[in-house]
Amino acid sequence: MPELPEVETVRRGLAPIMEGQRIERLVQNRANLRFPFPDGFAERLTGARIDHMGRRAKFLTLTLSTGEMLVMHLGMTGRFTVGGSQLGEFHHETGTDARHDHVVFHLGSGATVTYNDPRRFGFMELWPAETFQAYPRLMRMGPEPLSNAFSAAYLDEVLQGRKAPIKAALLDQSIIAGLGNIYVCEALWRSGISPKRRASTVPGQRAARLAPAINEVITEAIEAGGSSISDFASTNGELGYFQHSFAVYAREGQACRNCGGPIKRLVQSGRSSFFCSTCQR
Repeated sequence: MPELPEVETVRRGLAPIMEGQRIERLVQNRANLRFPFPDGFAERLTGARIDHMGRRAKFLTLTLSTGEMLVMHLGMTGRFTVGGSQLGEFHHETGTDARHDHVVFHLGSGATVTYNDPRRFGFMELWPAETFQAYPRLMRMGPEPLSNAFSAAYLDEVLQGRKAPIKAALLDQSIIAGLGNIYVCEALWRSGISPKRRASTVPGQRAARLAPAINEVITEAIEAGGSSISDFASTNGELGYFQHSFAVYAREGQACRNCGGPIKRLVQSGRSSFFCSTCQR
């Protein structure tokens, strides 16, 4: 599933194309994705102006002139691609199958933005903008890792008394919004913390290492254009390349870049954790 850096990469690619544009026509090619589309979905979006494109955790948002917010999630295989004569040619083929083009935005500029999702685990929902703070899927989200609300002091507070492994705690979206398996593995390696360590033992010196490590790995991944572990592609079809910088993720049996020992893998709550047992304690 695309993580925060991938979703932010998509937002940055789409915002210059979509912001300020009117949706002249919206084509909806099926009744549902992961969930059914809202009633009158195409009709409610057609004619609306897109005032702002945002992101919260792994969700993309469009603020519309109609007073509604369009909330979008990429699921596991969702991607947006942009077409239109004024945009020039793609650097690479997008590799998408038109049979899975489920939603197409036709904008006033002449550009088209297409949502393609073979496995249909993504979704799109509408919510009143004036009560967006009550949108259920985001109400209990923790702070963004790059926000002023996130710090070592915040980790000191929120991890107190937690018996779960630190890996599980960091994947809890109510603690930190947007972190996923890939970047948690990388941040724990950078900070020298074992994914098996009880979260309540992290406050203090370990949290002082962990908070900046999280910020660094997220920042570097965004700058690199996201990671294309599976089906992620940015809006112009270019794959992200941060995966070439992974220190531990998906490197089981390979040498640790710090000590030269083997990278190990264990399963925690159904997800693979990659770590160095020598460097991470």
